[in-house]
Amino acid sequence: MNTHITVEAPVRVRYAETDKMGVVYHSNFIVWFEIGRVELLRQMGFRYRDMEREDDCHIAVVDVRCRYKAPARYDDELIIRTQVKHLRGSMITFHYEVVRAEDKVILAEGETMHIVVNSQFEKTTLPDKYARAFAAAIKDEA
Repeated sequence: MNTHITVEAPVRVRYAETDKMGVVYHSNFIVWFEIGRVELLRQMGFRYRDMEREDDCHIAVVDVRCRYKAPARYDDELIIRTQVKHLRGSMITFHYEVVRAEDKVILAEGETMHIVVNSQFEKTTLPDKYARAFAAAIKDEA
């Protein structure tokens, strides 16, 4: 993952997040993607909550992909690495890696694609202050 901004958010696996086999249930990775995404926005200088309240700007998930590579288990310390992968008009794509902190093994990789909407779920444009921050976070294409 090569970008200007990659944020790492720590997560510790809770017992309730595991299945009968002692492995993290797959849908928890999607929750962790959100944790990483919200932290990335915070590190970019704004809070998602403020985007919604102050600018009626929401980034609705329209696609989620996750490729599982190795299991996570109860009490594992994980690092959720998140970055903005692509920004085009009202579409934003984030990329994620879930890494076990102890041995740096990548447990899963994923992406979420979002469309910018208002509170009525009408497609809208990303306000300039956010568009600039997202653009600055995207990797150089050179």
